[in-house]
Amino acid sequence: MEWADSAEQAEFRTSVRSFIQNNLPGFYQARADDPRPSGLEADWQEDIVHGSDEAKVAAKEWADALLEQGWSAPHWPKEYGGGGMSTMEQFIFNQEMAELEAPKVGGSGLSLLGPTVLVHGTDDQKERLLAPTLAGDILWAQGFSEPGAGSDLASLQTRAVRDGDDYVINGQKMWTSTAHKSNWIFGMFRTDPSAPKHRGISFLVMDMSTPGINVRPIISMGWEHATNETFYEDVRVPASNLIGEENRGWYVGVTLLDYERSFVDGAIAIRKQLDRLRENVQSEHGRSMLEHGGLERQRLDIAQHYIDTEVMFNFSFRVISLQSRGLIPNYEASTTKMFNTELLQRVSRTGIKTYGLYSNVWDPDSPHSPQFSEFTQTNVHSVVMTIAGGSSEIQRNIIATRGLQLPRG
Repeated sequence: MEWADSAEQAEFRTSVRSFIQNNLPGFYQARADDPRPSGLEADWQEDIVHGSDEAKVAAKEWADALLEQGWSAPHWPKEYGGGGMSTMEQFIFNQEMAELEAPKVGGSGLSLLGPTVLVHGTDDQKERLLAPTLAGDILWAQGFSEPGAGSDLASLQTRAVRDGDDYVINGQKMWTSTAHKSNWIFGMFRTDPSAPKHRGISFLVMDMSTPGINVRPIISMGWEHATNETFYEDVRVPASNLIGEENRGWYVGVTLLDYERSFVDGAIAIRKQLDRLRENVQSEHGRSMLEHGGLERQRLDIAQHYIDTEVMFNFSFRVISLQSRGLIPNYEASTTKMFNTELLQRVSRTGIKTYGLYSNVWDPDSPHSPQFSEFTQTNVHSVVMTIAGGSSEIQRNIIATRGLQLPRG
């Protein structure tokens, strides 16, 4: 691995940083400077669908600036409106976006569905789906998990039965995170119940205004509308919306998940959180709360977490280095995902222990809240992180069998 930028990469990094600094709307600059915790819902898609008038204007302005630059989808080919960036350029782009706390646009449509259509979609599907997704006219939700099929996703049972030129879908999906702020959804559905469970699944996309789709909110333990359950009752979806081959949807979905697990910005976000902790305990307000906490006991943990962020960065850099050499990360991506989400939880617990009893205060605007209750809130919101996107148990199994070549139990 080459840690230092080449001359070309350094020049590209400078251009990315300059673009963000010159084009990021003031609304997002102010959010980055706001020390209050933003919660799970504070993302670009929430802003453009459910945000205030100011948030909607800023989200559209930022999306338009990226689209004009060709950077809305840095990993898409240029012929489809993407940035056509190399793997290392994508890494640099994502790193600079994270450093300046600029929101990624397009949600799962640009990061997950688009690349999957590029690999498995027909020419007609690429024409119908990619440009509207790039422009933000189609906003996507992901319909994978079910009440009885979470980590063991191949056990899904929501049926899609072929009826002439349509599939008729009946069943339920769980944890559909962006269903309340999307107008299309992609998902995997059981099309052959008699086949082995991985081989009887098909990958379909559909307009969420289709009759029979019902979205119900799930309120998180942090009192946020963070996700949903989605019901399908005789939903008719055109067969032309099948991505890839019928009963081969599992392999289409695996392609998509490869993109999902190749994130590189977690280390930067956690490092920024630790920086805020360090700065706050040195302030007068922060020092006044430490007598009820345990800074002396947590000092070594805080130092260790700084080291952990460097480890996390290198896990991510290893994934990118593999991809840049034309290799496909497997257990390496699982290692990265697991380490990042578990580190976020460890840091949250350390922050709570540092401030002691003051960490019982949830309201960030309370005069008794340490660091605007950042660690209190992130501790609650981070519980789901080691479950969503593949639980830590699943990631450890992947690391054991594919990385360490251990036999299955």
